[in-house]
Amino acid sequence: MGLLVLVLAAGFLVYSLSVGGVGRKAGAYDLTARFGEAGALAPGATVTVAGVKVGTVSQITLDPKTYLAVARLSLDPTVKLPSDSTAKITSDSLLGGAHVAIAPGGASDDLKPGGEIENTQGAVDLFSLIGQVIRPQPPAAAAPAAAAPAGPQ
Repeated sequence: MGLLVLVLAAGFLVYSLSVGGVGRKAGAYDLTARFGEAGALAPGATVTVAGVKVGTVSQITLDPKTYLAVARLSLDPTVKLPSDSTAKITSDSLLGGAHVAIAPGGASDDLKPGGEIENTQGAVDLFSLIGQVIRPQPPAAAAPAAAAPAGPQ
């Protein structure tokens, strides 16, 4: 009975990994993108174009010179992206999780394997935005006007 449970568990694991798309697709190519804020983005996160999964985030590192988050994206080899495409980190839900959404540009040349997506937009901190709405900061005090010299005119 125990052996049957283990075999079923292994079968479900293999099925979920194949359906979920975890892992690298044969022939996939890598691109990099640099973000000012990675937020909750993690390796294994989905990369989408028009809401369709086209790859995964394979690695996230910190560039020690620029202090930008460098994400390596592993994309389906059938998806060719224009060189002026934009990558944006978006939230999956209010509870967390993030993915990279790519908006294709209009350039006639494509990004080459190993290339970099230059146009990026980092993650937005939702809790910070909510905090600004709940407790707005008062406007900065205006500088006092210069006093006009007193005297006869």
